[in-house]
Amino acid sequence: MISINNLSVQFTGVNLFDNVTFNINDRDRIGLVGKNGAGKSTLLKILCGIQEPETGNIVIASGQTVGYLPQELVPESVGTVMEETLHAFEQIDVLENLQEKLTAEVAERTDYESDEYARLLSRLHDVTEQITVMGGNNRRELSEKILLGLGFRHSDFDRLVAEFSGGWQMRVELAKLLLKRPDFLLLDEPTNHLDIESIQWLENYLSTYTGAVVLVSHDRTFLDNITTRTIEITAGKIYDYKASYSEYVVLMQQRRASQMAQLTNQQRQVAQIEAFIERFRYKATKSKQVQSRIKMLEKMETVAVDEVSTESIHFQFPPAPHSGKIVLEATKLGKAYGDNQVFDNVEYLVTSGSRLAFVGRNGEGKSTMAKIIVGEINDYSGTFKIGHQVVVGYYAQNQAAMLDGEKTVFQTIDDAAVGNIRPKIRNILGSFLFDSEDLDKKVKVLSGGEKARLALAKLLLTPCNLLVLDEPTNHLDMDSKDILKNALLQYSGTLIVVSHDRDFLQGLTDTLFEFRDGGVHEFKGDIFEFLDYRKMEHLKDLEQKNKLAAGGVKPQTISQNKLNYQQSKERERELRKLRGNVERIEQEIMSIEEQIADKESVLSSGADVSTDANFYADYQKLKDRLEERMSAWEEATMELEKFD
Repeated sequence: MISINNLSVQFTGVNLFDNVTFNINDRDRIGLVGKNGAGKSTLLKILCGIQEPETGNIVIASGQTVGYLPQELVPESVGTVMEETLHAFEQIDVLENLQEKLTAEVAERTDYESDEYARLLSRLHDVTEQITVMGGNNRRELSEKILLGLGFRHSDFDRLVAEFSGGWQMRVELAKLLLKRPDFLLLDEPTNHLDIESIQWLENYLSTYTGAVVLVSHDRTFLDNITTRTIEITAGKIYDYKASYSEYVVLMQQRRASQMAQLTNQQRQVAQIEAFIERFRYKATKSKQVQSRIKMLEKMETVAVDEVSTESIHFQFPPAPHSGKIVLEATKLGKAYGDNQVFDNVEYLVTSGSRLAFVGRNGEGKSTMAKIIVGEINDYSGTFKIGHQVVVGYYAQNQAAMLDGEKTVFQTIDDAAVGNIRPKIRNILGSFLFDSEDLDKKVKVLSGGEKARLALAKLLLTPCNLLVLDEPTNHLDMDSKDILKNALLQYSGTLIVVSHDRDFLQGLTDTLFEFRDGGVHEFKGDIFEFLDYRKMEHLKDLEQKNKLAAGGVKPQTISQNKLNYQQSKERERELRKLRGNVERIEQEIMSIEEQIADKESVLSSGADVSTDANFYADYQKLKDRLEERMSAWEEATMELEKFD
């Protein structure tokens, strides 16, 4: 067990933690949540001993180990992937040297009946058993299993780690940490460099991990599939819930609603007491009652209500200009880097208004295809055409890193802004949480999240009808991801998203391009429908292998089981699709209602709208759109109820 006692930490004069106390038990599955900057990463660093608290202490039970994976690190590996991974067993090397030394001592002794000889044998037995438990006898086999699960191929094992990108090098570090099997596993955004397949493998691995797991992640689905306890860090305090992330959100909202209700009741009670005091203050017959109530007020402690940050990015993409019906067309498209053929003979047709997700293992060509679409890569084989009047907006995976670090926040937007958008620069930056003090900051001093927000703000400057977003949710907290997703749901152009965030993709796209084995495979449906389908494909492969291994299994039994499974999954898929449709329409209705409320607020304030020629026309369009969406919601709800 890890015991955290009266922990206090300050950062730039603000309490990250103020006398925080809690325990981490041996089999806990904990998600640490809170706004960016709340102190989640700091807490992990304190737990693993990298950082010291200002007050309080951390007590770790004797003999228990802690392993930590930071968000970013710079590996200094000089060996191959397998050689570097096997370094995880350095402790076993030490034990094996001790085993060899103890074995030699036993062989030299002849005092078989002595207590010292018995102690020596016992020590040798303990060391041998410890080596076995730690996987000393099959370390390469264990290493291969972990590396394959994290997305490496057998052919990668003998390649130098330095040949891989930073994301793949982080996977090697994660593999080493998992192989060390510490009693407490601390992971800070472990999914940042993983694709969906590797994330699912890691979920399964962590679900059966023998030690405790503490996670910081902005991936809702990942948290829900692993954690059973959620610790919220807010305003220097923590709230501990025995619940997964989604359950925590409900409980947190109930807690804050309860606090507000208690505060309202207390304020009402105070008002009544004060009214009594004021009314009878000068009446001698009521003096005792008045004094009693004055003391009551003095003793009353004000109900505490947690501070809730109302700051969140708020924006909408500009209306998409008109484009031709065909937006993108590829024929026998291929791309190679030297001898590495990333994909070949790819064919697709994307029409206006399509909403696509690019999914698949890292390195299969998702980002490469995005760069071909936006014109950054031109040395491909085959034919690629972009449609008539298509205007592309592009958010690269490393978009934040591509910003000029020497420019200020204001200059970054001002240099890219043209025409009548320039007077709105301060408003645009304000909607992305940059206040007047931030405008003169140089980009190089911004945090990862601030750079991501600035890059998104820059994307709004030019109206486009084809948005290509490559991992847009990196460095965004959950609230910001929700707002980005809502803005994309309202976007009227063609959308292509490269992402491994299943929660973000759900309901946002209706077609997936899976990049696999040098090709691109189209799938009509939602991300979870696709994952169900891939499970079915995997099950079919397993069934075929089982048949061959067993010399043939009763085909009728397998067929019936497969049929039952498929029928169940098809029903789940259809139900999820209908629910997603209702959810999507509800989000649209909420957005339209907010826009109508804004206009009605302007009208009720008596402001002069005569200078805005389109004010009333836009107002009427919103009301008409709301009526149409309400009708669609009724139909979608009835369809869902009928099916359910």
